[in-house]
Amino acid sequence: MSPRHLLLLALLPTVAATAAETPELQRPTGAPQAVNAVHTLRQIPEACARLEGAFTGDAANPYKFAVVRTSEQCQPRARFVDYAKAQPSEAKGWKLNDVIRVPSAACPAQQAVVRVWRLPVDQKTELDGQGQSRIYLEEAKKQAAAGKIAQIPMFAAQMTMEGNACR
Repeated sequence: MSPRHLLLLALLPTVAATAAETPELQRPTGAPQAVNAVHTLRQIPEACARLEGAFTGDAANPYKFAVVRTSEQCQPRARFVDYAKAQPSEAKGWKLNDVIRVPSAACPAQQAVVRVWRLPVDQKTELDGQGQSRIYLEEAKKQAAAGKIAQIPMFAAQMTMEGNACR
């Protein structure tokens, strides 16, 4: 085989991995973030949640990641669940929704990568004469008592570190 063919064979696993990880949303790599600067990674309004993170400067635990509720008054139309418990995968009906990459300003060779997964549900909502979807309390109570609670979409997120740690 020629050196060119060997190079193409060497790149094939990288291309396949990238193709398999095509999220629903496309975004460029984020701006480098300083150590201890808390930054918002993404808002998920339907789950009343904000993903935020911060580089710590600690080699053992270089990045803090948290899901924060946006407001106590917010009424979620989706639920954010623990990634470890949900173990999202395409085989289970989950969709890779977003891949967020944030480089460290103090260590450009290292970046935090947050993968957001979404479990869609088929929501067939009936609209009233004004084109609005309405939920009536008594009707909802009867449905809940009968065990007919509508499913809602779910989100889960996983944070990993990629690249080389700086010394």
